[in-house]
Amino acid sequence: MLYRTMPRTGDRVSILGFGCMRLPLNAEGGIDGPRATALIRSAIDRGVNYVDTAWGYHDGESEPAVGRALEDGYRERVLLATKLPSWLVEKPSDMDRFLDEQLKRLRTDHIDYYLIHSLNRDRWENVRRNGYGEFLDRALADGRIRRTGFSFHDALPLFREIVDDRDWDFCQVQYNYLDTEYQAGTEGVRYASGRGLGVIVMEPLRGGNLARGVPEAIMRIWGESPSGLSPAAWALRWVWDHPEVGVVLSGMTTESDLEENLATAELGTSNSLTGAERDMVRRVAEEYRDRMRVGCTGCRYCLPCPAGVNIPECFNRYNMAFMFDDLEKARSTYPVFLKPEARASACVKCGACEEKCPQNLPIREHLESVADLLER
Repeated sequence: MLYRTMPRTGDRVSILGFGCMRLPLNAEGGIDGPRATALIRSAIDRGVNYVDTAWGYHDGESEPAVGRALEDGYRERVLLATKLPSWLVEKPSDMDRFLDEQLKRLRTDHIDYYLIHSLNRDRWENVRRNGYGEFLDRALADGRIRRTGFSFHDALPLFREIVDDRDWDFCQVQYNYLDTEYQAGTEGVRYASGRGLGVIVMEPLRGGNLARGVPEAIMRIWGESPSGLSPAAWALRWVWDHPEVGVVLSGMTTESDLEENLATAELGTSNSLTGAERDMVRRVAEEYRDRMRVGCTGCRYCLPCPAGVNIPECFNRYNMAFMFDDLEKARSTYPVFLKPEARASACVKCGACEEKCPQNLPIREHLESVADLLER
């Protein structure tokens, strides 16, 4: 495993971090505890030392699962990250309440890397109004947290504003070869790094879309390299190529996910891509941008939908039709993966999802398009 040093804290972090938003599931749809524990521990045994979870992941079950996985001496071997649910804060005392409950869930007395989760303009104003800075200073002073940061889903000007608001230790941003000018983007990554913040990257595979069902035209571009690397490996290498990046999070579900990521991480030195390789990735990005219709990453922040629509899966099936050149498959799998009440046509246009979407997508409009293409 390769490691990098976080600039402000001096912490030595593995370049591959274990994201706990996509843990293995059991037949009932809940977290498969034994498999999740085995997977997380296997990653740690192989050198991963950054484990990332959050209050709401897996409908609140991720933190307890991580807490169990880090028993038997594993907690002491990692930097543990979790996040304050910024959208649930209604009064200053809520922040202490959430943190104290998270410590219980995670079976620990401190959080190494504590983030204000998923900041956009409204959530930023909310936590400022409720004294987020005083809360973080208090939690640092009493030892409940050790490093402070934030995760971000909005436009670059707000990102700069948040970076400059306090002496953060780190930030977490969505970054991949499709999102160089989206949200914080490349400019934001450089801005934060230039001010001494460590940079944690989420969504390096854009919710898995850069790794699965790759169209033939894109595979031809990847095939220009004699390396034989997979599309997922190229996506990870592209992020690691940036010296500003400390940790790249990957939401691993299977042992094969872990094995491939560990192998790719051995190639994850910064400034290691050749000019020809960077050009190849750029052309792949252009091809994908020409194909995608909805920029959904599958984060599931839009759920639960009051009407029961499974918004991420609707968009997943819709994008598959265009990104992967397979409308027939998208139409045939749509009713398999989506019960009638979960389909796009069940949308009542209440707009609750759009208030929560970190990508600021016009979800209602897109759902109409999904229904027109896949249900008519």
